[in-house]
Amino acid sequence: MAGITLAQAEAKLALWMEADDAVAKGQSYTIGGRSLSRANAAEIRSNIDFWEAKVQRFTRGGMKIFGGTPV
Repeated sequence: MAGITLAQAEAKLALWMEADDAVAKGQSYTIGGRSLSRANAAEIRSNIDFWEAKVQRFTRGGMKIFGGTPV
C-alpha cells in the first residue's frame, strides 16, 4: 500500500478549506457522511493544520537532521 501523495494531501487540504469557508458563513458542511457545523470549527482547524503540514512536508523537499551527524 502506497503512502499519501502530494496530490492527495493537496486535495484533502482544499476539501477542509471549503468546509471552513462554509462553516464561517454559518452553514453546515458534509464530509464522508459526517455533518460539520460551527460546533466543529476546532475539528476543521485541526484537519487544516494536519493536511497543511503534509503538503508543506512534500513541497519542502529534502530531509532535515537535528542534533545529529550523519555517518
